[in-house]
Amino acid sequence: MQRPEIKTMANLEAAFAGESMAHIKYRYFAKIARAAGDEETALVFEETANQEVQHALGHLDLLYPKETLSPAKCLEMAIEGETYEYTEMYPGFLKTAQEEGHASAISEIKDQITESKDHAARFGAVLEKGAKRFSALAKVEERHAKQYQAVLNKISA
Repeated sequence: MQRPEIKTMANLEAAFAGESMAHIKYRYFAKIARAAGDEETALVFEETANQEVQHALGHLDLLYPKETLSPAKCLEMAIEGETYEYTEMYPGFLKTAQEEGHASAISEIKDQITESKDHAARFGAVLEKGAKRFSALAKVEERHAKQYQAVLNKISA
């Protein structure tokens, strides 16, 4: 039997996906309404889209509590997600689109594979840069600590 909290987390993931999708879909609908000259409807879609973002952020607070995260952890998770997209998710989608002969989907998916690789590389570069920066800071702090200890030793002697 599955533990209840595991089901709750799966439900929160699904709710996050649904709210996120609704946000983007409503932004798209607002664009269509505005292009048709219906500003009032566009504004209703945009207002609702903003609310959907707030719902999604609420789910994220439960899925990824802020106190458990650091910039490095966020970068690692982003790299993992982007890598999954270009190594597993989109290649599977591409195969299906090719089998079905859906040319526009093939093109879109190939673009997404390229972009996901670029995103993962960019996140990786930021993570690496941060690691180097913190390593350098640690060396400076260690040097300062030794200097302070030397002064303390002189005073104590």
